[in-house]
Amino acid sequence: MSELLELGKKILNNQAFSALLGTELEVFESGTVVLSLTIRPELKQQHGFVHGGVLSYLADNALTYAGGSVLGDSVTSEYKINYLRPAIGDMLLARATVVSSGRNQAVCQCKVIAVGEVGERTVAVAQGTINKVDSKS
Repeated sequence: MSELLELGKKILNNQAFSALLGTELEVFESGTVVLSLTIRPELKQQHGFVHGGVLSYLADNALTYAGGSVLGDSVTSEYKINYLRPAIGDMLLARATVVSSGRNQAVCQCKVIAVGEVGERTVAVAQGTINKVDSKS
């Protein structure tokens, strides 16, 4: 396991909400991240789809991990998400990449994918701005 992936898993384990949901860090490399989440009944809304808040959380976290891979300790400044279709399946994947980065800020994109019997289907896309944490604040 790479040092970056090991660090990323440690950070994820310290995020109580991520632990509550059962999020796993699959890939953490410079400019790229993949988070996974097993779909369980308690993550669904009344129509049987994964709740939009779960998809939004996953996109937000993946965007910040991608930005953090090039910036270091980071937080989300803003992001936008488009829901494309209902999230149905066995697992969710959030694949995020850095589009552009500077010294203190990165713009990242993410696809949230539902994996199930029909294969992989993109259920949401997001883009966000990630800012390096100023240690002097």
